[in-house]
Amino acid sequence: MNRDWIATASTLSQALPYMQRYADATVVIKLGGHAMGSDDAMRSFARDVVLMRQVGLNPVVVHGGGPMINDMLAKLDIKSDFVKGKRVTDQATMDVVEMVLSGTVNNRLVQAICEEGGKAVGLSGKDANLIICEQTDADLGFVGTPVDVDPTILRDLHAANAIPVIAPLGMGRAGETFNINGDTAAGAIAGALKADRLLLLTDVAGVKDKDGNVLTEIAPARIGDLIADGTIAGGMIPKTETALTAMEDGVRAVVILDGRAPNACLLELFTDHGAGSLIREPRL
Repeated sequence: MNRDWIATASTLSQALPYMQRYADATVVIKLGGHAMGSDDAMRSFARDVVLMRQVGLNPVVVHGGGPMINDMLAKLDIKSDFVKGKRVTDQATMDVVEMVLSGTVNNRLVQAICEEGGKAVGLSGKDANLIICEQTDADLGFVGTPVDVDPTILRDLHAANAIPVIAPLGMGRAGETFNINGDTAAGAIAGALKADRLLLLTDVAGVKDKDGNVLTEIAPARIGDLIADGTIAGGMIPKTETALTAMEDGVRAVVILDGRAPNACLLELFTDHGAGSLIREPRL
């Protein structure tokens, strides 16, 4: 008998307890970075999400699109101003952001999931009043912070066996459109859904110690100390802060993992080994 077949059957058998563990669980996945950078990576991710839905999970995908936005701004010769290293989102920039996120990127991801046999539905935080925002900083223009999330539409889509794919945009109380950091949007949605897991896919293997080793499990109470001593630095700070906020809002655990790794989400959810850095309260 072919050894590859035997190995595949063994892997499926070992995954059964995890499939049972996550039956009907809600998992919010933030997709960004290089995980969106190629058609092959997109297809692989889409296949994983369809499998998750097939075995009884309720996945919600929130995507970014920074590199695509930058490319489009350059093509349209729209120059950006920066304040404290952050892009100012004026009306012209906001129009491009919405076009790229709700149009090009969202449609591409929805199509990839549908091609793999899933039933994906694309939307943004503006749809059905999913995310209501307030302006984060007047100096940054149309950049928003979620203040109210109504996940009713997401629960309706899950009941219809569909996979929501969400662009990180929100609506202001006066009807204005806001751009939201993708991790922040995913954390807010996960908190509103009381998700079992929030998976933040990034371009590194996880949170690393000062020797470069991945910290496979971190208690939330340690995050502040790790930031203070410089172990957590740079772009990892807002990701871990998002994790803490999501857990305060009711998310059971957050994982920061490398979205470039093949089948990263499946490895995290359905194997003993897991992937990346798991942030959760210590087990008694």
